[in-house]
Formats: sequence, structure tokens, C-alpha cells
Amino acid sequence: MQQRNNKSQGWKQIELGEVLNYEQPTKYIVEDTNYNDDYNTPVLTAGQSFILGHTNETNGIYDNLPVIIFDDFTTANKFVTFPFKVKSSAMKLLTSKNKEVDLKFIFLLMQTIKFSSTTHKRYYLSKYQYLKIPLPPISIQKKIVKTLEQAEALKNLRKQSDKLTDDYLKSVFNEMFLKKGFEEVELEKVTEIIMGQSPAGSSYNKNKIGTPFFQGKREFGERYLKVKNWTTEPSKIAEPNSILMSVRAPVGSVNICNIKCCIGRGLASINPTEKSELEYIYFLLQTTEKQIADLGSGSTFKAINSNQLKSLKIPLPPLSLQKKFALIVEKVEKIKEKQKQSEEKLNNLFNALMQKAFKGEIV
Repeated sequence: MQQRNNKSQGWKQIELGEVLNYEQPTKYIVEDTNYNDDYNTPVLTAGQSFILGHTNETNGIYDNLPVIIFDDFTTANKFVTFPFKVKSSAMKLLTSKNKEVDLKFIFLLMQTIKFSSTTHKRYYLSKYQYLKIPLPPISIQKKIVKTLEQAEALKNLRKQSDKLTDDYLKSVFNEMFLKKGFEEVELEKVTEIIMGQSPAGSSYNKNKIGTPFFQGKREFGERYLKVKNWTTEPSKIAEPNSILMSVRAPVGSVNICNIKCCIGRGLASINPTEKSELEYIYFLLQTTEKQIADLGSGSTFKAINSNQLKSLKIPLPPLSLQKKFALIVEKVEKIKEKQKQSEEKLNNLFNALMQKAFKGEIV
């Protein structure tokens, strides 16, 4: 498609600060961080977590909507259409300066901006507000937003499909194993358990030298771990096809280790023996995460020790039934892999559509 002449359509180059008001979030910071899902008001961050929890505080609720919440240190941002409070003062609240600016258009355009935020400093007032962006007339802004929202809806359908797949596996697990009256055994009777021990800090590197090293939950992915660090002096080793559990702040979260790796003291390796099946133990530990977390003790942070983990009582169904469930998981994982490939294609198409949109090539 031939690129249109933006200038002839009334497009102009402006600085972000010319079209956005900013407000400091001081008035809207939550006082009590004892969140509860039964409370009404969400507490937000501009980062990946987004909703940190809910509060029952009624004062200082932000309601000048819509708004872009902007992390001043990382430049991460979110488009928000509902009242909220915030956790930190390290953000800006951005709104349109006039009716000739569609805030959703600005937000979507911001997703295409490549900005280095490697230095720990506040960026909005010092640099970000001076970035140049293309701005078409409001009618074209709204058309672009509508087109991109339709594409976003397709992406959301894919996410819903992924969630349904995960929910299906949980439903199958519950139907096959929960409340069936199976004999209970201690976890150490059917698995090999290794508590992690961190190697010397000087041995860490991000250059893929040595053995992959994991320390805690922050390195967990959706199912497998995300390698970020390596060590040249591995201590405690987890073998492939082990389950890794977070045993220190937080306690109880699990993930699957699909490679040989070194584990730090924030993790334990749980390796099923011939008496148990990996997928059964993995899903069982997921369903009992809260109960395991309740075993944690400590004044500074919660942790569980080796004896507590080894003596954890679990129901043990027949091995044949465990293997039947593992076959179901294998089939579903193949479906999820195809879904992932489809999602990647959708994301690539959406990104390409965004680039064209902000060059004036689709309206």
C-alpha cells in the first residue's frame, strides 16, 4: 500500500507534553497495603502487575477518566477507565489537554515508542514529554483507535482461548483426583526432594557461561522457567523434569524445570520417583499452594524448611490414573503450543498494523 501524505491530511509533529496534562499521584497513594479482594477500589501500578490488590479506603480515589498511568522510572504505562488508588509516587497521571486529542490514540502510539530507561531516574519531565509524535486531526485519531481496538479484540479472544485451555486441565484434574479418598502419604515417600543452596555470588553471570541458575519465583514462567542467570560454581542441582517450588518469600509457588540447573536457597527441587507422575504432583501442588504457604514461618519473611516439605501429606492415586492424566496434559500442551504460535502471529500482525496506522497508511 502506498504511504499517504500525512501533511496533506492535516497531520503534524508535536511534543507529547503539548497534548498531555500530567499530575503527581501523591493525593491518591494508598495508606494501608493490607489488600482484600472483597474491597471495591483497585490499587494500581503501571508495571506488569497492574492491579496490586483492592482497598476499602474511600478518600483520595482518582476518577478523572480516562487516564494513562505512567511509571516515571521505567516508562511502562497503562490505559485506565475505572476509579483507582496507587501504591507509589513514582508515576505520572496523564490526561488530554483538549478535546482535539483522543487519549486512547496517544496511549496506543506510546506503545510504539522505543525509549531507553536504563538509568534510574525520573523520565517524564526530563525527557519523555519532549518526544515528537505524529498527530492527525481528531476524526482520523478516532478511526485509527477504532481499527486498532478491533484488532485488540482478536488478541483478547486468543487470550480467552488460552485461559479456557488451562481451566479445562484444572477441571479434569479436579474430576479425576480431588475428594476421591485416596491414601495419603508423605511427599518424600514418592519424590526426591533437594533444598536449594546459592552458589558464590561472584560466580553469577548473564553470559550463558556454566550452568543455568535459578533463585526464586521471579524467574518462573507460565509453565517453565526463564533462564536469566548462569553460574560457574553450581551447588545444588535440579535435574530435567523436576518440579521447582518457591520455599522463601513467597512460599508454595511451583514451576517445571525442563533443563538441568542449579537452584538457590529460595527454591526446592521435587523430583517424582517411579511411584508418582510429574504432571500429577505438579497440578496437585498448584491446587494446594495456599495450604503450603500457610506452613511458612518467620518474622522477616515466610519460609518452609526441608522437614516441613518432606512431611507434607498428599493423596496418592493409582499410578495408572496418574499416567492417564499425564497423557491428557501432553495432548493439551500440544494444543497450547499451536495456540502460542497463533498468538505470536496475531501479535506480529497487530504490531505491523500499529506501525502502519501511525504513518497514516490505513485511514
